[in-house]
Amino acid sequence: MKAREIGQIVKVRRPELDRGRRLVANCHDINDLRRWAKRALPRGVFDYLEGGADEETTTRDNISAFRQWQFHPSALADVAGAHTDVEFLGRSLPLPLALAPTGYSRMMHPLGEVAVARAAAAAGVPYTLSTVATSSVEDVAAAMKSASDDPMLWMQLYLFRDREQSWRLLERAWAAGASVLEFSVDTAVAGRRVRDQRNGFTIPPSLTPLTVLEMGLHTRYWTSMVRSPALAFANFQGDGDSTIASITSQFDSSLTWDDVRAVRDKWPGRLSVKGPLSPDDARRALDAGVDIVHLSNHGGRQLDRCVPTIDLVAPVREAIGSAPLIIDSGVRHGMDIAIAIALGADLVAVGRPYLYGLAAAGEVGVSHSISLLQSQLLRTLQLVGVTSVAELRERGSELVRRAEGRIDD
Repeated sequence: MKAREIGQIVKVRRPELDRGRRLVANCHDINDLRRWAKRALPRGVFDYLEGGADEETTTRDNISAFRQWQFHPSALADVAGAHTDVEFLGRSLPLPLALAPTGYSRMMHPLGEVAVARAAAAAGVPYTLSTVATSSVEDVAAAMKSASDDPMLWMQLYLFRDREQSWRLLERAWAAGASVLEFSVDTAVAGRRVRDQRNGFTIPPSLTPLTVLEMGLHTRYWTSMVRSPALAFANFQGDGDSTIASITSQFDSSLTWDDVRAVRDKWPGRLSVKGPLSPDDARRALDAGVDIVHLSNHGGRQLDRCVPTIDLVAPVREAIGSAPLIIDSGVRHGMDIAIAIALGADLVAVGRPYLYGLAAAGEVGVSHSISLLQSQLLRTLQLVGVTSVAELRERGSELVRRAEGRIDD
């Protein structure tokens, strides 16, 4: 073989100098991002991200429940023009995806919510800022506007005992440009996260002998944390110390449907109620003035042995008619998104998948997690034999059916 011929088949790849881009180039699914996140984070921080409540049964079941459904594809369909675009709340989205609210994101990466917000805005998907975020709603709104002329900022609400504190947050969120409020109704009390108790984990992380050891094993992480501003609940500065106990002590176990109506009266935009809602509760939410039903069991972090949210999609859809329906908890692949859509969801929200990307590679990692889910969804549509999310939804009962036997991980 001549030297010129060898040169035609041997390609020398130009080295990628950016560490984040170099890392995500070798991440081919969400589990790859998870592995890199586990390497990047101290054990206590990763366990906080990964863990669920009590026995973590719900956390596992959320994932395995998606695997109880199988595709029944149509053969020889022309899928050359397939796309993942959808319309939601009058907005065009590149895929039926939103980034769910997650607290303490700056504990995963120094830029935290700001990095997530920029990635979401650049991708054209909604990002919901958590009440217990470590970046302010104003900073997040500015970050999204720097990445997109028309970003979609949503705000999540825990209604605390101090109602005035919550009402002030609503005013700030609306002023910052948030268009949807997600009212979480599954935190009458805080879930018991045994991993955190075993690790002696606190927010912010406290200095213990184990922490000192972890510093040696995760130098990059601790150096970045030391160089960054102290972790704090950015939307409640001046309202108490920044610890888990200080926030969870403000959860109000006396919440009722009257509080949903009170939030409805206070919030001028669209209102979503987020929780493990039964069909009856979903109908009641709409009667209380809610615009969107968001099925969620908090990723298994509140009530253990709770019904997987994917199992609620079909009965809730039947109960609420054409009202907008969002689902989260257990989504790890574009196939999961396809199953949720086929069963009746309009939009799928993810939390841990983008946090894995954030921990592994910052904003680039979040963008990569979105890109992975979109490419997986597109490939699924084509292999199932449809050209759009709308067609998958219309033919859902034909193309997606529950497996006859149990399929475990």
